[in-house]
Amino acid sequence: MNSTQSRAARRALDRRLSHLPPAAAFAPPARGWIRAVRNALGMSAADLAARLQVTAASVSDIERSEHDHRIRLDTLERAAQAMGCELVYALIPRKSLTEIVQQQARGRVGQQVQAVSRAMDLEAQGTEVDDEVVREEMKRLIDSGRLWK
Repeated sequence: MNSTQSRAARRALDRRLSHLPPAAAFAPPARGWIRAVRNALGMSAADLAARLQVTAASVSDIERSEHDHRIRLDTLERAAQAMGCELVYALIPRKSLTEIVQQQARGRVGQQVQAVSRAMDLEAQGTEVDDEVVREEMKRLIDSGRLWK
């Protein structure tokens, strides 16, 4: 994917995700979503097991695997459907994707500036960093496709 496509994809995802509540709003209940929804529906483990065509012990295993963060998505999807729910799967950035990219570029450019400053100090030459040069280097790095390497 070229830099123009990445930038467009980043902006589109930022717009789409900006309307979502923070990730904390989707934090699972203490014992997991399956158990919480099942209990709220008044559904026993045996009832869910019958809907999933598994044993009640398997439902217990499924709930434990969700609680332990090792459940497979297809299993979670089947359980959700059996309880009349939709599984929603998303990665919700802690800040905008554009900000994440800018932060990464700023850090990488900062490392480059420090390396140059050390070399210049060893040669007893002063260095003054121009903000415009830093912004241009950040843009070049972002557009290069080597930002995360």
